[in-house]
Amino acid sequence: MKALRVIKTDQFLADLEDVVMFIAQDNVLAAMDLEQHVHSQVDSLADPNFPRRPGRVAGTLELVAHSNYIVLLQQTDTTVTALAVMHVARQYP
Repeated sequence: MKALRVIKTDQFLADLEDVVMFIAQDNVLAAMDLEQHVHSQVDSLADPNFPRRPGRVAGTLELVAHSNYIVLLQQTDTTVTALAVMHVARQYP
């Protein structure tokens, strides 16, 4: 399979920044590590075989980027789009 183009939306970037800023209040290094890890995991989605699971909302997928955070995704034949980051305990939709 051909590699997918990875798109990171403004909402995804804002959500991740919010998480990083919250964690940085207690541990700056942990916050920076998490940010780098989430970006790396999302970038890995260019490989169509990189694990993702069906989303709780129709038409979406989820990436478990960290034990506490998931990334909501939409995917087409050529792209995968990171829509948002949320804590696993958050109730949605």
